[in-house]
Amino acid sequence: MPVTSYHDLLVWQKAIDLVVDCYRLTSHFPRTETYGLASQLQRAAVSIPSNIAEGAGRGHTREFIRHLGIARGSLFEAETQVIISERLNYATAEVTRPLLAAVAEIGRMLHGLIASLERKLDEGG
Repeated sequence: MPVTSYHDLLVWQKAIDLVVDCYRLTSHFPRTETYGLASQLQRAAVSIPSNIAEGAGRGHTREFIRHLGIARGSLFEAETQVIISERLNYATAEVTRPLLAAVAEIGRMLHGLIASLERKLDEGG
């Protein structure tokens, strides 16, 4: 099935799911974290599918790769914040484990997409 929109990209769909899961996680954080870790995690998570979409919309492979790299950076940022939330006892390992598994999967998918697009560039596409 050809990709006609970033909506068709499984990595974008999974990144949207991760955003929802991160918002659910932060809804249980202490009120004192509303403008701290909760907000930071939400912004990092939202940045992942947002940069995938923005890069896809740029219309140039190099720009898409650049935005995928930004999305990957935001993914690692969100991963770090999930780990911090567990260390601060804002969430249990049982709660964070699926999020961290999703992060790992999205990371692999972003890596694969970037590699594929770089090969396309190398081939003159």
